[in-house]
Amino acid sequence: MNDRTAGVVSDLFIIGGGINGCGIARDATGRGLTVTLAEQGDLAQGTSSASTKLFHGGLRYLEYFEFRLVREALEERETLLVAMPHISWPMRFVLPLSPDMRFESDTPTSRLLGWVMPWARGRRPDWLIRLGLFMYDTMGGRKILPATRTLDLTNDPAGRPLQPKFHKAFEYSDCWVEDSRLVALNARDAALRGAHILTRTRVTAAERRGDLWHITAEGPHGTETFRARALVNAGGPWVMDVIRNVAHLNPTEGVRLVRGSHIVTKKLFDHGRCYFFQGSDGRIIFAIPYEQDFTLIGTTDKDHTSAPSDAKCTDEERDYLLAFASQYFARPVTRDDVVWTYSGVRPLYNDGAKSATAATRDYVLKLDENGPPLLNVFGGKITTYRRLAESALAKLAPFFPKAKSGWTARVPLPGGDFPQDQVAALTAALKAAHPFLTDYWAARLVRAYGTEAAQIVGNATTAEALGQDFGATLTEAEVRWLMSHEFAATAADVVWRRSKLGLRMTADQIETLDRFMTSEVGAGAARAVSPAAE
Repeated sequence: MNDRTAGVVSDLFIIGGGINGCGIARDATGRGLTVTLAEQGDLAQGTSSASTKLFHGGLRYLEYFEFRLVREALEERETLLVAMPHISWPMRFVLPLSPDMRFESDTPTSRLLGWVMPWARGRRPDWLIRLGLFMYDTMGGRKILPATRTLDLTNDPAGRPLQPKFHKAFEYSDCWVEDSRLVALNARDAALRGAHILTRTRVTAAERRGDLWHITAEGPHGTETFRARALVNAGGPWVMDVIRNVAHLNPTEGVRLVRGSHIVTKKLFDHGRCYFFQGSDGRIIFAIPYEQDFTLIGTTDKDHTSAPSDAKCTDEERDYLLAFASQYFARPVTRDDVVWTYSGVRPLYNDGAKSATAATRDYVLKLDENGPPLLNVFGGKITTYRRLAESALAKLAPFFPKAKSGWTARVPLPGGDFPQDQVAALTAALKAAHPFLTDYWAARLVRAYGTEAAQIVGNATTAEALGQDFGATLTEAEVRWLMSHEFAATAADVVWRRSKLGLRMTADQIETLDRFMTSEVGAGAARAVSPAAE
């Protein structure tokens, strides 16, 4: 133990800087607990930056009778919209229908339908989909989001990009979220409330000694030892590695690693709605307007057997998504349309399901009380991260009787302290105060930083006043903000996680940014944010 950590005992030590770890850290600090969080890489460097980027109930989970999960997720959509209107917003989803489509499906719903209506085997009848959407509209206490409606694709703009055989569709509501920014803002809010957030700090050992955990970690300051009253394993895809190789315990549960890959293409349609496509293999994918000039298509479901860090979109998965989307779009989507791919590994609780698609998306929390407590977090989805954090603190409550009660519902994340329907007004105000900002630039800043965008631009009256221009509207002022407030340390942190400006920047521009960040501030400066720094 060195001078920095000598004598310090945290209530919670959290391993993992994804959405679950950062969500738990934020909730716990707001309850008055002392928290240290260690992430081996950058925040959201794993699964939490590789999602389909939706706050959604999970319409297809109704087929598996996962009603509690769907209801909880639906309830969370609007709770989260209110708390983060800058990085999350409503989106309408168009689900085209066709009577000639057949599906290979072994869900509980398809088996029941095959028994009751054997002549319909291999189909999802329109009435069944509409029933599911009725449940979707009513289960979660929807107030902000509009209800489902039926579209005539022969005259609705949503039908123009599609093949002529699609005449009818249902349109329903879900929400978009900037997933990796969600993680960074939870971590930042936790830090503002007193948590110690350590990035690029790998935990190598955790040992029970008496009433405390003794944790050893390797980071920018070398080897350090920490002590805590409870340990939270939010390692995501590495959750089993933490149990076996860090805590040296024998797990009684298992995790199923499932790879979800996505492709980003040139813009495939001009309207702002998303498509929900059903495939002949029983799966579904989304085609979503992305970063104004692109389309996001995903995701796949493949069992992943190698290291989580090895996840990438394979040629097979890319071609699968292209072929899937081409069953719907009038112009086939080809390899030449693809501008970027990404892949993440979902650490699903191993419930013995036959396939990766059927494995539960619900979270499971397991508490080991053989000494100072260890809470292992399995599974989960980004929509229910806040509820997962509340459940985690409920599990740990007996060990911290003085902790305050839950508080996070609808409490804004940094920059989200404005009404959910006032994004356009906030953008107009920013542009009026700084006329040199283009429409795209002002909108991007507000969508990333909300009310804090004005702090980044400050009193600047020209673009030059914001310092070095790295391209794609990224300036020195914004980079310095990300380093001092949001734990960014490298160019990849900025252009692929805090933003997606890597889609617009050249390799030379990104290299210039990396040199700037290393030389001007240094990677170590972004390691932790303390309340005093704000």
